[in-house]
Amino acid sequence: MEILYPMFGMIVLSGIILALFASTRVPGIFKMWGKLQFAKHSVDLHPKLPKRARYLTDNYNHIFEQPTLFYATTTYIFLMGHTDTTHVFLAWSYVLSRVIHSIIQITVNNVSWRATIFGIGGLLLILMIIKEALYFL
Repeated sequence: MEILYPMFGMIVLSGIILALFASTRVPGIFKMWGKLQFAKHSVDLHPKLPKRARYLTDNYNHIFEQPTLFYATTTYIFLMGHTDTTHVFLAWSYVLSRVIHSIIQITVNNVSWRATIFGIGGLLLILMIIKEALYFL
C-alpha cells in the first residue's frame, strides 16, 4: 500500500501544474475569444505566449510524459505485491525529482539544472524497473 502514496504525490503535483496551467491560459482565451482559429494546434499558440506561460505549458506537457511510466511501474509493483522499503524510497525520490524539475522549469528554466534533475529522475525510475525485473531471476 505504501507505494501508492508517492503515486498520489505525483497526482497532486500534476493537479497543481494543471491548476497553474489553467490559470495562465483561461484569461488569454477570454481576451482572444473569437480570434483563436490560428491556434488549432498548441504549437501555433506557444510563440505568442509570455515566457513564463510557455515554461508552464512545457512543464504541463512534461508532467504527462515520463511520469506515465512511473504510474505504470508503481501500479505493477503494487499489484504484484512487491512493495518494499527500497521501492517506496525510489518512488518518493522520483516524485521529489519531478517536483524539483517543475519548480526549475516554471521559474528560472535553467536547462542544465533541469536536464540534470530529469536524468536523476529517469535513473530512479529505471532502478525501480530493474529492481522489479530482478523478481524474475
